[in-house]
Amino acid sequence: MSGRRGKTVAIVQARTSSSRLPGKVLKPLEGQPMILRQLERIARATTIDQIVVATSDHADDDGLAELLRTHNLEVVRGPLNDVLHRFVLAINAYQPDVVVRLTADCPLISATVIDQVVDAFHGSDADYLSNTMEPTYPDGLDVEVVTARALRAIDNTTTDQDEREHVTLGVYRRTDTFAIENFRDPSGADHSDLRWTVDNPDDFSFVEAVYHSLYEEIPTFDYPDVLAFLEQNPELNRTVADSARNAALDGLDTGVMRHRESAVE
Repeated sequence: MSGRRGKTVAIVQARTSSSRLPGKVLKPLEGQPMILRQLERIARATTIDQIVVATSDHADDDGLAELLRTHNLEVVRGPLNDVLHRFVLAINAYQPDVVVRLTADCPLISATVIDQVVDAFHGSDADYLSNTMEPTYPDGLDVEVVTARALRAIDNTTTDQDEREHVTLGVYRRTDTFAIENFRDPSGADHSDLRWTVDNPDDFSFVEAVYHSLYEEIPTFDYPDVLAFLEQNPELNRTVADSARNAALDGLDTGVMRHRESAVE
């Protein structure tokens, strides 16, 4: 690789101590822990050179780390509540130029969407580009792309606990320092009202139903396949009315984004 592109590493933050659904990343989906199903999907993205899971060094996450290592997956461990520093530890270990931030509660993540967002980043001059600032995809297809340099800079300077917990918050708050861009679905569709992430038992039941119906016949099922499934089974739909999007950021001053819209045609 050369020029703007550089080495691109997906860092997936994961832990087992979720308050609303403890151990959710290890819950079984069609015979495998949820996190392995999600990593299986991420691995289909062609724009990613390496995948690393950043979990905590807390004893509660020993089993998660062992599971990942048993499957020959890359793992970095660091402070439970300082997730930003966990990412920097992964950056130090794997030396990416570009980080794709993903969270381990999104087992319906789309490799196609990942590739679209990463390609848009590489075609821009942004320090941070995501499909989350003004979302058009379901909650659970979130992709954030950021330079390793920007994350190092925030890690070196911030003492704000929210910025240390929410990783990229310190970047997109600082629009006077970093170039921030938003990615919208190039098809023009807006499914941002749909909820495909896993935070509670009802979310997991929804994901179970999707996997049970699609995985055996289409193990590589993607975003359009899930939409088609929901058209046939509208009673299963979950929306932001069931649980607010990005609830963890509620009440935080995330700053005012000045961005340039970006999309892959």
